[in-house]
Amino acid sequence: MLEIGLTGGIGSGKTRVADMFAARGAALIDTDLIAHEITAPGGPAIAPLVAAFGPGCLRQDGAMDRDAMRALVFSDPSAKTRLEGITHPLIRQVTEARATAIREAGHNPYLIYVVPLLVESSTWRARVGRVLVVDCQEETQIARVMARNGFTRDQVLAIMRRQATRAERMAVADDLIDNDGPPEALNAQVAKLDALYRSLSDTSGNTSENAAHP
Repeated sequence: MLEIGLTGGIGSGKTRVADMFAARGAALIDTDLIAHEITAPGGPAIAPLVAAFGPGCLRQDGAMDRDAMRALVFSDPSAKTRLEGITHPLIRQVTEARATAIREAGHNPYLIYVVPLLVESSTWRARVGRVLVVDCQEETQIARVMARNGFTRDQVLAIMRRQATRAERMAVADDLIDNDGPPEALNAQVAKLDALYRSLSDTSGNTSENAAHP
């Protein structure tokens, strides 16, 4: 089974594109969704997070307070390291288990990992057969995130500065989807890549390792 890493900057439209591939039969593993699962109330990351950061890292419902932690890691690089030391191994564990189940079931033509920080990770490129980048202009990213999340322009820019640049993402891309246009413009691009990935899954093995680093 061909395994693909799908990535893109914040607001690029990764989720929409991933869902379009899923509608065509691809298996999906979204590492960001897994990150939310493990930091939900009662999730496996909650106890070690409280031990590391105190009860103030949680919302009233017992989930990790993502806004509070975002502010903390922006101001304290050591906090980011501690947070990732807790969450990344758990994300990897869940991702590997799900990937194994997908491979064993054999129902899907290929597997897509949705990895927001794929380029920032030092290991993901070697773990997948191909990297697919969803790209758009930076102003498009900013407008989308401001509308979706209610962030200010400065808040979005601060997040983007901590992510890989468009050039860095394109440098590792095997495949590229342009998501600057209307949603319907994606259909032909997804259809073309779906055909390619099915062909590659049929004609070649994938030697990538199991992967789950966000």
